[in-house]
Amino acid sequence: MRANQRITVKGIEISIFQKNESDYISLTDMIKAKDGDFFISDWLRNRNTIEFLGIWEKVHNPNFNYGEFATINPCYP
Repeated sequence: MRANQRITVKGIEISIFQKNESDYISLTDMIKAKDGDFFISDWLRNRNTIEFLGIWEKVHNPNFNYGEFATINPCYP
């Protein structure tokens, strides 16, 4: 698939992009279709979500700023 393609699922357009020969779909588009922007902001306030994002960044981002992350998640080691 090429970058910036879209698929329609039950009348909802969802973005698709490709990176390193892997296809990715937009979870944001899917969530907005279900519950709107409120659900996304609520999800981002969840402690488990913040911890997951910190772990993901640690694994995949060599430039991850641990100090800045600790300001939004004081429980981060």
